[in-house]
Amino acid sequence: MSTVWTVHVIEYARASRQPMASLVWGTFSDPPIDTPFSFVLAQGAGRTVLCDCGFMKQGNGADFAIKFGIPDWVSPLRMLNRMSIEPTDVTDIVLSHAHFDHAGSIDQFPNAQIYLQKAEMLSWIEAFALPPRFSILTDVVDPDDIRSALEASFEHRLTLVDGDRDDLLPGLSVRLAKGHTMGQQFITLETATGRYAVAGDCIYSSRNLTGAGCGHQHRYVPLGAGIGSAWDQLLSFDCLEQSVDGDRSRIIILHDESRWPDFERVHEVEGMGIYKVA
Repeated sequence: MSTVWTVHVIEYARASRQPMASLVWGTFSDPPIDTPFSFVLAQGAGRTVLCDCGFMKQGNGADFAIKFGIPDWVSPLRMLNRMSIEPTDVTDIVLSHAHFDHAGSIDQFPNAQIYLQKAEMLSWIEAFALPPRFSILTDVVDPDDIRSALEASFEHRLTLVDGDRDDLLPGLSVRLAKGHTMGQQFITLETATGRYAVAGDCIYSSRNLTGAGCGHQHRYVPLGAGIGSAWDQLLSFDCLEQSVDGDRSRIIILHDESRWPDFERVHEVEGMGIYKVA
């Protein structure tokens, strides 16, 4: 029997004055924006699941925050505590991909089973093994997160998913959606009000789907940043839309520059919002 999930978007950080062109290809004349960072909490059938998990602002995480201009940050653990969730309560973490802002706190959840595409894990090991002249590929990946995933594997807490998987957990499915990275995936969740898709970084903005304001009205527009091909990105956009029967209001965009206006804001911690989806 499929689980009906209760779903919240948890904002935990914000980049300052990020170029729009780093999110949506070709928007070079747009003014910079303050970009939110978030992950998703899904609860149901005795499970507490994170779809991505944010990053900790310590060690390499602190360096990444400076590098990418992220002055505003509240610990993901503190945001979860506002929902009365402790790190040991988290049963599962489904990672869309391994960039630092999505996977940077996996070591904080000692009981969680971690799910990641096999292509994602293996491609980063290969990328780190390349000569230094290729290191732009790994600019957004914290090697400590890869180490944490490997350590979880030694405890049998890492599941490497090979492509699409229906009901990875009851009522939670994943779809391989490469383009941003070599093993990006998005997640679908069945709720009392229907299916929602957690985009990961399959898209950064609704404008990737609509082409609005960048000379490509009603056409897909690639991401401003990604190590895969634009071809794969657009195919992944289409797969994402199909997963919710074309209803874009059911796509949860983790870097939504408008900060989730369709969802009810139920809590706030130092300006970071928690939004109820379903």
